[in-house]
Amino acid sequence: MLAIQSTEQLTGVRISADYWDLDELINAIYKVTGDENKYYDYQGPRLRILSVCYKLRHAMLGEHHLEFVGNGLNKNVLTQHELIFPNKNVYFATEILWPEIIFCAIALNDFIDLHQKLNKAAMWNNEMAIIRKFQAAIPNCLEQEVNEEDYMVFLRMLHTKNPLTFRFATQYVDVLNLEYIQLSKEERKAHLAAFAVRLLVEDHEYVALKAHLMEAAIATKKAIHDIQIQLNYPEEILW
Repeated sequence: MLAIQSTEQLTGVRISADYWDLDELINAIYKVTGDENKYYDYQGPRLRILSVCYKLRHAMLGEHHLEFVGNGLNKNVLTQHELIFPNKNVYFATEILWPEIIFCAIALNDFIDLHQKLNKAAMWNNEMAIIRKFQAAIPNCLEQEVNEEDYMVFLRMLHTKNPLTFRFATQYVDVLNLEYIQLSKEERKAHLAAFAVRLLVEDHEYVALKAHLMEAAIATKKAIHDIQIQLNYPEEILW
């Protein structure tokens, strides 16, 4: 079972699951997002989603955190079946910054729509169901950290904008990540909903950044998602 919870300092979320649930999720995302030559106008968001998959893949290798979660076995069950077996399973976990994971959930909406339309996938398609479950866990976690009115504003905007990340300048996610890291825990609590909304609204900061990136893309003949901006993440993040 996959679980998503806010970290202690509200810096991001902690994603935890057993090996097979993580493997199932990663494979579903790869299937729905397609290869690098597909959905070109969504290549930036696709790479951003795959960067989250990269962290999940490394978590599966035990490179981040291990958790031990009760599996429902008790002494009576073990005695009845004459088994010697641990009563806890190993879960693998990693942390993702709040703006990053919210953008991932938003962008996955577009890829599910594209996958369904272009591949004539049924609504009960297995990969889409797996991703929807993952997506649902993210706003459910967000809802616990923001007030009801702000949360409803975010949901309304999410449901009225379509597509959500067409030709999105994903460097803006880095800008928001770094702004968010620099806040105190109390400031994060107060402004988390606003950060979520900023991923859906092309405000003046986003428009200025995208214009700058477009100029650089034209000058270098590169795709906008390949343009690098000078932003440095801290070596250590207090989660």
